[in-house]
Amino acid sequence: MSPRILIIGQGLAGTALAWRLWEREVPFVIVDRDEAITCSKVAAGLITPITGMRLTVSWRYALFYREALRFYRGCGRRLKQRFLFPRGYVRLLKNEQEIAKWEKRRRDPDMQPFLHRQPPQLNADVVHNPQNGFQQRHAAWLDTTAYLQASRAFFESLDSWRKADVKPDEVHDDAQGVTWNDQSFTHVIWAQGWSAQHHPLLHWVPFQSALGTILTVTADLHGEKRILNRGCWLLPRNDGTLRAGSTYEWSFADQNTPSPTQVQELEATLQTLLKTSAQITATQSAVRPIIKNRQALMGTHPSHPRVAFLNGLGSKGSLRSPWLARHLLEHLLDGTALDEAFDLQQNSV
Repeated sequence: MSPRILIIGQGLAGTALAWRLWEREVPFVIVDRDEAITCSKVAAGLITPITGMRLTVSWRYALFYREALRFYRGCGRRLKQRFLFPRGYVRLLKNEQEIAKWEKRRRDPDMQPFLHRQPPQLNADVVHNPQNGFQQRHAAWLDTTAYLQASRAFFESLDSWRKADVKPDEVHDDAQGVTWNDQSFTHVIWAQGWSAQHHPLLHWVPFQSALGTILTVTADLHGEKRILNRGCWLLPRNDGTLRAGSTYEWSFADQNTPSPTQVQELEATLQTLLKTSAQITATQSAVRPIIKNRQALMGTHPSHPRVAFLNGLGSKGSLRSPWLARHLLEHLLDGTALDEAFDLQQNSV
């Protein structure tokens, strides 16, 4: 049977899988619930090398970034629309402890490719304490909303996109193949994000997902276009809006509703970054798919070899999904070994 793939979920992971299959001329159908708010649609799409409280280079950043650049530029050429925007990124240090930590970190050899030689030179009328920080190279942001919408329209034009809320018991697999909605496939790939934790075949995957909230704000940045970060990030988008975020809520009742406390804390953090006033015009929340102690997981189910999985990209979906999607499909279609760092079966019980 010639390969034909069923993809469940058209977030960042599912969309990258569909594009990789299209590049290889492998038939596919991608099915999505078409929800107005999802993690991928809410995501800021930040791609930044030096991150986190520890001020370290993001794991395997150079590998993922090179592939992401080629991938999104290729999508843009096909669709005649730009999605990826390289952008300066300024990390401002919060306190004396961070300043001391950075004095040690900045000399590390792995930092050097990502450090701009010039200081940020920020406007003191816009930013508090603009002198305490550094500027990064090889950062960017992905317009996730435009990318997902344009990709959907393209897949629809191929008659390869369906709207449906697919339940696990509606997809059947055996030695001959996979069936759904009276159609036959060689594999199904579940790329549904955090809701995959309810899949009966995947209940053992150690999900530790978190609700994240992003603000849309208005503020006069006096022409500043770089991404700024001190305790929270601030992204000037090309349409003139500003996005600020984000939070991590490990316990939540509603997947799309932030707690007032989290919004207040994020607003207070933004005030420590900006000297100019900022007005919140909207809030958005969604659940990041996070797998405990893993950067992501992919592969086939230990006892259902036609059932595959790609999930747990967390806040790195824009950066990592192009590489992960290609790697998984090379495993399914060509038989190449999976990178052990991502192998689903390494976490099987």
